[in-house]
Amino acid sequence: MERYYEIETLKEQIAKSQLALLYISGANCSVCHSLLPQVEEVVKQFPELDAYQIEVEDAPAVAGEYTIFTVPVVIIFVDGKEYDRKARFVPIEELKQQLAKLKSLIFE
Repeated sequence: MERYYEIETLKEQIAKSQLALLYISGANCSVCHSLLPQVEEVVKQFPELDAYQIEVEDAPAVAGEYTIFTVPVVIIFVDGKEYDRKARFVPIEELKQQLAKLKSLIFE
């Protein structure tokens, strides 16, 4: 997962991606730190997926740009547009199934 520290560069990368996942976390968020390795494992299963991470403390504008009220947040983008999001409690199996479905629709 590629880490970003500023929102403009992140937005440019997402706009170029066919299928992207954005993981937004907080530095002092214990849920964020425990969920990150699980999301990273899911990302490894989908090499076609562009995966990005940003912390709200590094780029406070990310909260306004993506309407973030709590962390962690996982946002899935298709062709640069938000497709779905999961916040606070992210069901990993559901995330895997959704990415597999999108992968089959986009890349096969």
